[in-house]
Amino acid sequence: MSVTTTSKTTSNPAFSDKLYARARETMSGTEKMTIAGACNRSLVLIAIVAAVAWVTGTATLDGAPWAMPALIGGAIGGLIVALVTIFKPHFAPVTGPLYALLEGVVVGVLSALMNVQFDGIVIQAVAGTFAVFMVMLVLYRTRVIKVTERFRMIVIGATVSIFFFYLVVIVIGLFGVNTEAVMGGGTLSIIISAAIIVVAALNLALDFDFIEQGAAAGLPRQMEWYAAFGLLVTLIWLYLEILRLLAATRR
Repeated sequence: MSVTTTSKTTSNPAFSDKLYARARETMSGTEKMTIAGACNRSLVLIAIVAAVAWVTGTATLDGAPWAMPALIGGAIGGLIVALVTIFKPHFAPVTGPLYALLEGVVVGVLSALMNVQFDGIVIQAVAGTFAVFMVMLVLYRTRVIKVTERFRMIVIGATVSIFFFYLVVIVIGLFGVNTEAVMGGGTLSIIISAAIIVVAALNLALDFDFIEQGAAAGLPRQMEWYAAFGLLVTLIWLYLEILRLLAATRR
């Protein structure tokens, strides 16, 4: 495959427009990024999330008093580390695993709390996330889904809209407005959550495309960690939305 441009973008903020050029400027070494390398790094980050989530989730179920502070700290810390990684991709070999650790805390505590309310929901959410990932991978590899410029821009627009939706819900919630209709267990909430899951799934196709294009363009090998970090961002988003959808349907 030949790559004629280095300015492709995805709606995932981790894969921004001028990333290729910035990577070559800040990263050293002659070894090049490969698809297999990015996959291996992704498995490492996923394993970190799973291990930390298991430990923190178990502790939460046992009544650990630090669970909620850890949840808040993990969410804030994860956001900060993610922003650092996005703007400084050459830090990814360090910040990628750190992000996985912090998000593992968030996933573990949230999953434990949700499983107390709805028994078995975590297994269903994990299975759902894996199923969506595999379906999107097959659709991408068989080119049923083709990442064209039009497809890319549609997903970008939808993802940005979701970001502002989250922001508005958080802000009005801080002012005491009841957001149960859109974030609770009603019909509208279920429809919104399902739509967000579709957009998150489409982001996976864009992430796959970035990894493939990056390897074809011969990016530095350090970018394997960055690609793995970006894919993890989407997977965690997808898992949490599936978890929320399942909870909404059970309510």
